[in-house]
Amino acid sequence: MEPIILAYLGIAMMVGLSGIGSIYGVSISGSASIGALKKDPTSFGKYMVLSALPSTQGLYGFVGFFVMKDILLVNPMGWPVAAAIFGAGLTMGLAGLFSGIRQGEVCGNGVAAIGSGHDVFANTMILGVFPELYAILGLLVVILTSGSIA
Repeated sequence: MEPIILAYLGIAMMVGLSGIGSIYGVSISGSASIGALKKDPTSFGKYMVLSALPSTQGLYGFVGFFVMKDILLVNPMGWPVAAAIFGAGLTMGLAGLFSGIRQGEVCGNGVAAIGSGHDVFANTMILGVFPELYAILGLLVVILTSGSIA
C-alpha cells in the first residue's frame, strides 16, 4: 500500500464520519421538532435553530479537508505524513460523529420541552454547544497537525 492511500483514508473518514454525525443529529432534533409542532406550532423558529445546530460537525469535517488538501499534493508522500493525516482525520471524524449525535439528542430534548410549554430555548442552546466543543477540538487537531507537517 502506498502512503497516499492511508492519507486519503484519513480524509475520507474525517469528512464522512463528521457528516454522518450531522445527519444523525439533525434527524434526531428535526424529528423532535415535527412532534413539537403538533403541540406548539408558533415556536417553529426556535425548533428550526435547534434542529440546525448539529449540522456544524459536517461543516468542520469539510473545513478539515480544505486545511489538508494541499498536503495531499506532496509527492512523494512519506509514511510519517500519511500517518499524521490519517490520525488527524480519524480524530476529527470520530469527534464529529459522536458530538453530532449527542448534540442532536440534547437539542431534541430541548425542542420537546419547548413544545410542552417550557421556556428553555436559551438553556438548550447553551447545553447544546457543549458537545460541539469536542468537534471544534477535533478540527483544531487537524489544523495543528497540518501546521506541523506543512
